Amino acid sequence: MSDARLHVIDGTYELYRAHYSKRPSHEATLGKKKVDVKGTLGVVSSLLALLGDKAEAVTHLAVAFDNPIRSFRNDLFADYKSDEGVPPELRVQFDWVEEAVRALGVVVWSMDRFEADDALATATVKYRSDFSQIRIMTPDKDLGQCVVGERVIQVDRMREKLLDESAVTEKMGVPPKSIPDLLGLVGDTADGIPGLAGFGAKSAGKLLTEYGTIERIPTDFTKWSVKIVGAERLSRTLEAERGEALLYKKLATLAFDVPLKETADDLCYRGADAKEWAAMCEKFAAPRMADRAPKMSF
Repeated sequence: MSDARLHVIDGTYELYRAHYSKRPSHEATLGKKKVDVKGTLGVVSSLLALLGDKAEAVTHLAVAFDNPIRSFRNDLFADYKSDEGVPPELRVQFDWVEEAVRALGVVVWSMDRFEADDALATATVKYRSDFSQIRIMTPDKDLGQCVVGERVIQVDRMREKLLDESAVTEKMGVPPKSIPDLLGLVGDTADGIPGLAGFGAKSAGKLLTEYGTIERIPTDFTKWSVKIVGAERLSRTLEAERGEALLYKKLATLAFDVPLKETADDLCYRGADAKEWAAMCEKFAAPRMADRAPKMSF
């Protein structure tokens, strides 16, 4: 096991965050048409900042993207999140941002049938023995299910918070392994998972802390060993819709078997190719970013 740490980044989260940020638009002429590429450049700028962060001491990293948003989960549940409603000016950047990140010299995992979160989850298992720590660079609660002790943690760069297993448990009210069950009961609006009516974080958290999984929660509320407000009503809902809850749990459960082809050594950051970097900066009308290239020597 290496003393190095692996940083895995949710590129889709970063793209959305950059696109909807308050920073001014940044136009580039692509295909004889002026387009706003501030989301794409925002992701690259964020990665440059990460690579230059001495505290993070990045040596190995990869960025995962949803491209498209649809995944195998849409086959399981029609209302699961999709590209529907994504504004064209953002959707058109899905390919560009991957191109720009590759020009920076960073490994890109472009997900089609799987989601970016699945790639990050797989990385926490595939490369765990190769690194002293894996740092998942996103605050997304879904990824909390991947956290293991202090070996695999989440990093919320915006709020400057580190979430190890105990912190995830405190935040979510259940341990990492029960997060899919929690989301199956309470839902996740960001992913289009409705959950069951009446179940909130407190009631679901109490039940899952006691029983661990949806499957193990007794149907008869009189057999519940924890006191829950509205227990009879919730038990009736669970009895009638346990199948739906298990489907929602399946949707919220990340895949840990995405076929990532890279070895641990392939994830080592060795800098950007000068010509590719210059070409990317010219394409996206970012001369000031081109000047930052000399700072990328590790």
